Amino acid sequence: MSHFMRTATILLLAGLLVLSAGPASRAADAAKLALVIGNARYPDNEFVLNEVANDAQDVAEELKRDGFVVDRQSNLTADAMRQVLDRFYARIERGAVALIFFDGFAIQSNRQTYLLPVDAQIWTEPDVARDGFSLDIILAEMNTRGAAIKIALIDASRRNPFERRFRRYSAGLAPAIAPSNSLVLYSAALGAVAASGKTEHSLFVAELLREMRAPNISAEQALTNTKNGVVAATKREQVPWLSSSLTTEFSFAGSVAQPADNKAGDPTKPEPQKPEPQKPVCDAPQAEPPPSAGDLARDPLIADLSRKIAANANDVASRYKRGQVYAIKRAYTLAMQDFDLVIRRDPRDGEALNNRCWTRAATGDLQGALADCNLALQIDPGLSDALDSRGLVNLKLGRTAEAIKDYNDAIQRNPRSSSSLFGRGIARRKSGGDGATDIAQAKSMNPDIAKEFAGYGVTECVP
Repeated sequence: MSHFMRTATILLLAGLLVLSAGPASRAADAAKLALVIGNARYPDNEFVLNEVANDAQDVAEELKRDGFVVDRQSNLTADAMRQVLDRFYARIERGAVALIFFDGFAIQSNRQTYLLPVDAQIWTEPDVARDGFSLDIILAEMNTRGAAIKIALIDASRRNPFERRFRRYSAGLAPAIAPSNSLVLYSAALGAVAASGKTEHSLFVAELLREMRAPNISAEQALTNTKNGVVAATKREQVPWLSSSLTTEFSFAGSVAQPADNKAGDPTKPEPQKPEPQKPVCDAPQAEPPPSAGDLARDPLIADLSRKIAANANDVASRYKRGQVYAIKRAYTLAMQDFDLVIRRDPRDGEALNNRCWTRAATGDLQGALADCNLALQIDPGLSDALDSRGLVNLKLGRTAEAIKDYNDAIQRNPRSSSSLFGRGIARRKSGGDGATDIAQAKSMNPDIAKEFAGYGVTECVP
């Protein structure tokens, strides 16, 4: 698979303007503004996110019924998204309620969540901050413009094609650093992704809309009930993340009959079911078949990179990226050809060596993979991706102690790597230990991780 290049890009947020509001203050008569964005058509994704367009429309209509002045936008490029946000900020009056709903793809980097426009071009970690829009900065700007209440509803906890280009990333979304008097709700837990498919509506939005329409409950209680409803409906497989610093009394659908700080929960809703103890799963998923030559020929990203390579045979960057795409699509022979050429040009390219190590491990060339990973780590001893890749090689070689050590070192550098956690869980299980916790955590972060490992010939079934 493909990887992010290590970067020290850190965005420091400073001096958030704090607007104080006592517990007894009210926002019933304040201006209410909402920006609703539904990004469904990402060219790099294999299918259109049909539920995004439908859900964004439904949320916009509900907010209008609740008295919000709504700007609904769809499939925004970076330039368009920047203009829309600037227009939203300019409309915020002091004391207003400002709400943003975003449905589409988001990614975390350097412990921040970035909302992605449809034309994002992300291959390395610096690209995330360049092409994405920091949720922390959006909330801070809403606060600076004078919003008394800031609300962010983010349905973007999806595994996205940008993450699949590399393995050194933290899945899902990062906690928001929100100013005071804010409500933030994600559709899944921090660092976790929700299972997605070609659906017409999302469960998260269905629960959200029902609770927003409920009279006589605070906005905070409505979002708490949304979280509980999703948890119960999915039997805890999807657990939304809610952060609140709200002190001002506010309700989506009308007056509030109970204090805003009531955390008791809706007594009419059943308590979420407690999860049953997990048993080792030995019904291994089937690996997806490799793509056909026709599928690869029709892929627009491969076609674009191939045109660049044809125009300039020395375009090593495009060849490396094409190797990444081939590896993602399990076209390992073609990926190897591109990585071979990149390494011939620069034999000390640690990232390319690591990519080739992982590709060789997937195809069963374990000794060649081990040599590549060892060289990559000799060049860059702190390369967590190469530790993760070598963990897979050792796992397939039956060297479980060495695999566990590699995975431990990789997790120490990147605690949110679903690949390293899943691999360590399998290695622990194969060595006679209990890897259930690692495996469960990896699956919560990436529901497709077992299928991904099945493609490498590794399952969680232990004879």
